[in-house]
Amino acid sequence: MQQDDQLAFDAEQKQEARDFQRGLKDRHVQLIALGGAIGVGLFLGSGRAISQTGPGLVVAYVLGGIVIFFIMRALGELMLHRPVAGSFATYAEEYVSPFAGFATGWSYWFTWVVTGMAEITAVGIYTNYWFPSLPQWLPALIGLCVLYGVNLIAVKLFGELEFWFALIKILAIVALLVAGPLVMLLGWGEAARVSNLWEHGGIFPTGVLGVVLSLQIVMFAFQGVELIGVTAGEVENPEKSLPKATNAIAWRILVFYVGALLVIMALVPWTAFGPGKSPFVMVFDRIGLPAAAGIINFVVITAAASSCNSGIFSTGRMLYTLAYFGQAPKVFGKVSQNHVPAFGITASVAVMLLGVVLNYFIPEQVFVYVTSVALVGTLWTWAMIMLAHIGYRRAVASGEAAPVSFRMPGAPVTNWAVLGFLGLVAVFMGFDEETRVALYIAPIWFCLLAIGYRLCRREVVVFGRRPESAGMAVHAPAFARFLKRNPRPAGRERQL
Repeated sequence: MQQDDQLAFDAEQKQEARDFQRGLKDRHVQLIALGGAIGVGLFLGSGRAISQTGPGLVVAYVLGGIVIFFIMRALGELMLHRPVAGSFATYAEEYVSPFAGFATGWSYWFTWVVTGMAEITAVGIYTNYWFPSLPQWLPALIGLCVLYGVNLIAVKLFGELEFWFALIKILAIVALLVAGPLVMLLGWGEAARVSNLWEHGGIFPTGVLGVVLSLQIVMFAFQGVELIGVTAGEVENPEKSLPKATNAIAWRILVFYVGALLVIMALVPWTAFGPGKSPFVMVFDRIGLPAAAGIINFVVITAAASSCNSGIFSTGRMLYTLAYFGQAPKVFGKVSQNHVPAFGITASVAVMLLGVVLNYFIPEQVFVYVTSVALVGTLWTWAMIMLAHIGYRRAVASGEAAPVSFRMPGAPVTNWAVLGFLGLVAVFMGFDEETRVALYIAPIWFCLLAIGYRLCRREVVVFGRRPESAGMAVHAPAFARFLKRNPRPAGRERQL
């Protein structure tokens, strides 16, 4: 079985080599892995979370960071086993079930499309800092069009742009971590003091429930860490770059998130924050540095643009993977002369335009609504990564798959612990009236997925293989397992 697995994987990689260019260097991968998880969840969404939770929000970020560490280690092990574009769908299809692969691919696409709506919403909100009379939808539309053009050019340009976007975000947080203690030491801020962390109602002013309810925005803030899995098929040296990026991301995120939030809530009492405003911009405004506040506002615009840029990139690649397995229209499996999945990118951006429409009609509520909906898809993706990892370890134990040196610690106990945590986050979303809307949309989405899955099966046997007309290779082990579960109807046999 291992030999068949390797032959199928080699064929898959040859096809990807023809379609894509491995234009992402080690520095691109490192910054994409880190920068992908630093977006509007921290720069904008944390304002709402701070106002609801207070300093106890730090505990929620620590818990979320620990969970993300295990998710990334599981994903890292799977990527080293098989570094292909659109990795989650491939892993879920092979090691969980055909429907899991189908649902994961489409759910991840849906997640990033909705996240793109959140990011362009943030661009509109941040632009209002300088131009309060400008309608929120207009900068959102302009930003989306610019990023669309960038993604159509080449993966190397995407990597370069994302590198500098991520670097700007990281430098902004480092500047805050350095400037915050200096401000308190020199007494520049009128209310800036470490005691702000416990003077206004204690460390947990809203109780444990406040921490629980903040998990929605906390986990949304971490969304994007798994983006490294989508880049796996376009990395120059996956054996070196992927483990390095995976190991570094968890502790770096904890330092940046936890460190930044502690400094922010020490500089300004948590009671001063609220939804719809960036805590980073507010802090520099409150301590009397309006010029710095303007610079930070520019930074958070680039942060939103960066995350939307990542979303456009990942959705195009995911549609490519879905078309690869016959689970999406064939046109999405084509690449342009620049070796980018132009049709998939165009379709994704077209749906993201709905975010511009929402910014026109409901500018105040759109951010919370779309981030909540996006989180449901993210929780599903993370859960499938953990389940696929369990399946992969079982395949290794039975000799059906080759082991790799980069392994997730504590499996399978840690897998089930992470799955339990993700389930609790989904339940807690129902406690908040604004985030509850996502739980209404989720059943509708998965019903549509079930219908789409049945339609695909009725048309052709699609899982574990690529359409012969596209010259695509058979994924032997997955296809064998699929046929065992789903025998083909009489008269529908095909030569492999």
